[in-house]
Amino acid sequence: MRNGDDLEGFDGEASSASMISAASSPYQPTTEPVSQRRGLGGLRCDLDYLRGSLGRLKLAEVLLALTAFICIETIMECSPCEGLYFFEFVSCSALVVTGALLLLFSLNLHTRIPQINWNLTDLVNTGLSTFFFFIASVVLAALNHKTGAEIAAVVFGFLAMAVYAVNTFLAVQKWRLSSRQQSSRQSSDYIRARTESREVVHRPEIQRLDA
Repeated sequence: MRNGDDLEGFDGEASSASMISAASSPYQPTTEPVSQRRGLGGLRCDLDYLRGSLGRLKLAEVLLALTAFICIETIMECSPCEGLYFFEFVSCSALVVTGALLLLFSLNLHTRIPQINWNLTDLVNTGLSTFFFFIASVVLAALNHKTGAEIAAVVFGFLAMAVYAVNTFLAVQKWRLSSRQQSSRQSSDYIRARTESREVVHRPEIQRLDA
């Protein structure tokens, strides 16, 4: 029969063996946090953007472009039709692009793609829409047949041009402000890096360690 010392030694070996097996087991629990994938479930509507000036202008642009597109689509006869086709293309393009930007900004989806300069993108869209709505409205006003649908399309075209012009002005200011903030941030980072490098050079203990 085994005495008490043998039993204690056996128990110690068994406990150490169980600890080793538990450490090497692939099924042991872990305390490391498991990263969860964030899909489209975290979407939320940014009411602050929609209540602001830029959000209201975007909503007005979408509504005006949609109304102008509907008016131009109700015209059944045209001669010549070049002005009508050009106005139709401009209103449809502005509706699609501005609607997509409104969706991105209102749901904060643009923050997930930081590689794109969204301020500059919005500025380019509003500037081009202002220019093309002006040209399309002038051409349609010169070539229309004084029908109700054509007159309504011209009116909504000029209204859309005015709203896009205001948005362009605000987008220019926002783009300039973001550019200044980015340049000042880069300059401050450069100055901080130069200061830290000079401090390292003038520290005698580091020079003694290097020697």
